[in-house]
Amino acid sequence: MTTRSFPRRLSAVLLTVVLGTGTLAACGDSDGDDKGKADSAADTGFPRTIKHAMGSTEIPAQPKKVVVLDTGELDDVTLLGVKPVGAVSPHFKTAGGFPSYLKDKIGGVKDVGPMEEPNLELIASLKPDLILSSKVRHEKVYDKLKGIAPTVFTETTGSPWKENLKVHAKALGMESQADTALKNYEKRAKALGDSIKAKYDGKMPSASVVRFIAGPTRLYQKSAYSGIVLDDIGLTRPASQNSSDPEKSMLDVSPEQIDKAEADLIFVTVADAPDKTQQKDVTSNPVWKDLTAVKKDKVFTVPDETWMSGIGVQAAEHVLEDVAKATDVKLPAK
Repeated sequence: MTTRSFPRRLSAVLLTVVLGTGTLAACGDSDGDDKGKADSAADTGFPRTIKHAMGSTEIPAQPKKVVVLDTGELDDVTLLGVKPVGAVSPHFKTAGGFPSYLKDKIGGVKDVGPMEEPNLELIASLKPDLILSSKVRHEKVYDKLKGIAPTVFTETTGSPWKENLKVHAKALGMESQADTALKNYEKRAKALGDSIKAKYDGKMPSASVVRFIAGPTRLYQKSAYSGIVLDDIGLTRPASQNSSDPEKSMLDVSPEQIDKAEADLIFVTVADAPDKTQQKDVTSNPVWKDLTAVKKDKVFTVPDETWMSGIGVQAAEHVLEDVAKATDVKLPAK
């Protein structure tokens, strides 16, 4: 009996050891999975809660399907390598569709506009996991948007474009990429300014920004998006456009007041069909013809979509190109 029962007892012990080992291994695998998930969450920083203009929004995982409802947001997300599933095209444009300067990055993106009244049903059908816009644009539909997906709003557009980039980058989990891109742009802008100053014998030329729209002609201030880019370069501004107040980013003028645009360089954009603006009345006016830049052939027509609507690093890079060409200075490499 003894010799027969021993193998049975041994078998039972071995079975217990094997099962115990399996259980330990299973526990070890579970711990590894949990640790892997924790490490993954730590790497991406998600879930995370974003404080923004409308309160706080929790974003459970790094967004993959993003909808953007303004052009600054479109510039920002594509800068960071994210192709949105939906976007709105510029509200001021002389040609249809999305900005041409981003054409290589937005193929297949759905137009969910118009900007004033985004198509909420179409947005919902895209099943986004993040929506980006601003309070000034879409405060009235914020509650509906956040019912579709986590929604993050900046306060406004234009002047705070660098701060807005940081908000968008945080929502996407790409803060370091945004910081690097912004620093590289600012370094390039300063280098361009140094080259211009050297060419102009140590004195920076002044630059005026004129925009023709349906209605009064606008002069854009130092606090406007284009004004901030020119300031990053170091160009001086005429007294009529030297305001740093973000609440006063533009000045409306009549054809007879266009002498306020007096500067060494004048950059002109056209936001609407020319016959809907005062462009003809302004440029045929003796006051315009007497401006220094006009007499010296230093008036440059530049794209409205980059100087006015782009509101981001990528558009700003195009502004640098235009300024380099206008001043006949080689643009520093990126």
